[in-house]
Amino acid sequence: MTSTPVLETVEQEPDQEAQASVIWMHGLGADGHDFASLPPQLGVSPDLAIRYVFPHAPVIPVTVNMGARMRAWYDIVSLDARGQDETGIRRSAASIESLIAREVDRGVPSSRIVLAGFSQGAAMALFVGLRHAGPLAGILALSGYLPLHECLSAEASAANRQVEILQVHGQHDDVVPYTIGHGSAELLRTAGYRLEWREYPMAHQVCLDEVQEIGRWLSRVLAT
Repeated sequence: MTSTPVLETVEQEPDQEAQASVIWMHGLGADGHDFASLPPQLGVSPDLAIRYVFPHAPVIPVTVNMGARMRAWYDIVSLDARGQDETGIRRSAASIESLIAREVDRGVPSSRIVLAGFSQGAAMALFVGLRHAGPLAGILALSGYLPLHECLSAEASAANRQVEILQVHGQHDDVVPYTIGHGSAELLRTAGYRLEWREYPMAHQVCLDEVQEIGRWLSRVLAT
């Protein structure tokens, strides 16, 4: 039996005891420091007492990058939807579940936890969030998509059928094409999920207007 790897994290604590947590997964080849400078830019009230957790993905060989080893939540065999690394996705999902459990152990109920991510990290936020057994506060997916969507109907958690979802994508994204991101959003809406979609005239990146939108959304879903 393979044990679940414990992920190293970069963490930012609020000035008071944490009342909510945001677990934020980075994209392919980055690490937990990638979005660590973002929280002060979100404009979220310190009264919400949010702990931000930025985990480092494991270092693995990535096929599309000629097998080079880098931080990745799962292998990417090709740039289309075929050949998804189900083993890697589920291994990382188990590691992220462990982070959620740790937040609960530290006194933050699952209903006060947001899963967030960019690109591959967004894919993992959607994959884990829609399957997590306890209710979550929200799922934030930036420039990503829903992996293994064909398994969702059989694996979806009843506790998160009404979870708040914000999905954001660049209209000119040439890494995760707009059509893939938007297609995932439409699939989730068709399945009955409450999903807010935002798009911006940008590439595979984050822009200021998007950051402000994220801050408003977080403030709302974590409002007491």
